[in-house]
Amino acid sequence: MIFLHLLNQPWHWLPAGFLIGLTVPLLLLLGNKPFGISSSLRHICAACFPAGISFFRYDWKQQAWNLFFVAGIAIGGFIGGVLLKDPHAVEVAAATQQRLAGYGLHDYSNLLPAEIFNWSNVLTLKGLVFFVVGGLLVGFGTRYAGGCTSGHSIMGISNLQWPSMVATMCFMAGGFLCSNVILPWIFSNII
Repeated sequence: MIFLHLLNQPWHWLPAGFLIGLTVPLLLLLGNKPFGISSSLRHICAACFPAGISFFRYDWKQQAWNLFFVAGIAIGGFIGGVLLKDPHAVEVAAATQQRLAGYGLHDYSNLLPAEIFNWSNVLTLKGLVFFVVGGLLVGFGTRYAGGCTSGHSIMGISNLQWPSMVATMCFMAGGFLCSNVILPWIFSNII
């Protein structure tokens, strides 16, 4: 019972960062395995749709551990988000609330603006922009960059790989641009 009470409390970010940081040397010691999530979609496609496409012709079974890793993330997310959900309201900083209120966003109960992320928006222009176009851009960018943010920022930088350092700088610059220029424009013109 004490263990469940401990899990239900908000945690500082430091333990998660420490454990993620330990993942890199552990994977390297366990067989020089790269850390990343985006490649799991390629493994799933290669396993489920064996076609003549050269991109999917490889021995995906050697990377099956990655699929278990991703499944563990999904199961852990379900346990943390549904079974161990914090009953208290989400705390959002006052400055962030003021800025988002200027964009017309007022509901923080699900950590996502309900004005954007709801089922009625899925088949609208807003839903098309946020979910379909945004998802395609993220997927394309991930493949074009040769990996996702976790793979480049955690694994690549820890191995001192120059392309991963450049990719991480671009991820950060893109994040700053989107949150300070593009997102305010979308909120003021589409929502």
